[in-house]
Amino acid sequence: MKQKTIWSAQLLLVLLCALGLKFYYSHASANELRWILAPTTVLVELLSGRRFEFESYAGYVTSDHTFVIAVPCAGVNFLITAFLMVALRCLWRERFHAVSWRFLPLAAVAAYGTTLVANAIRIFVALELRAQSVAVSGLSHNQLHRLEGIVVYFSFLLLLFLLLERFDSARPLRLTRVLPFPLLIYYATTLGIPLANGSYRNGAFWEHSVYVLLLPLGVTCLLVTSNAIHRLRRQNNGRVKTSRVQKADWLEDSV
Repeated sequence: MKQKTIWSAQLLLVLLCALGLKFYYSHASANELRWILAPTTVLVELLSGRRFEFESYAGYVTSDHTFVIAVPCAGVNFLITAFLMVALRCLWRERFHAVSWRFLPLAAVAAYGTTLVANAIRIFVALELRAQSVAVSGLSHNQLHRLEGIVVYFSFLLLLFLLLERFDSARPLRLTRVLPFPLLIYYATTLGIPLANGSYRNGAFWEHSVYVLLLPLGVTCLLVTSNAIHRLRRQNNGRVKTSRVQKADWLEDSV
């Protein structure tokens, strides 16, 4: 009974941390988000070779003032998603055992580190698309930027999840069994929270929701398909090698 109570308290604390960070982010300025904007900008500078300067309450701006890493670019929503995925995964896996409270700061550190890298790459790709004037027929610049952000963020979320799964288990991963978990977490934070707080009243939400529903599902299906093809190739190669060994043994016996 005590173990179940502790587990429930840990689950409640995880959810409260996520909601608290969401509330903080919804009211925070660029000055209050420098704890995530500053290291993100450093990584973007390393990747792109561009220089950014901080302007109070605006964000980090390029020298030519054509691009700004502002509050919407902070990646806090992805941070919340990654934190929830790591923490809830740990609680679910250990639901029948006692879980040390240290899982909470470890989940926060893993989510924060992943967010910095994912967000920096997302911004770097956006800079390159802008510099190369890349255009896709039927998509506006904002739509292309949104598409790129969803693909990068969800890909890093999957990468983080698969690394954790590989670390915890030496057995081959059954992707069709494990991948629904990060997909559901992503849907819950990117669609569930806006639906709960009334953001769906904004007309842009429904267009955004189509991208959010389809793109991560497409990435997941692509990963599962490529993994299945890889496994089939390995099995076929194994059968060919076995056949060759058997043929060599038969020839040796017949001499």
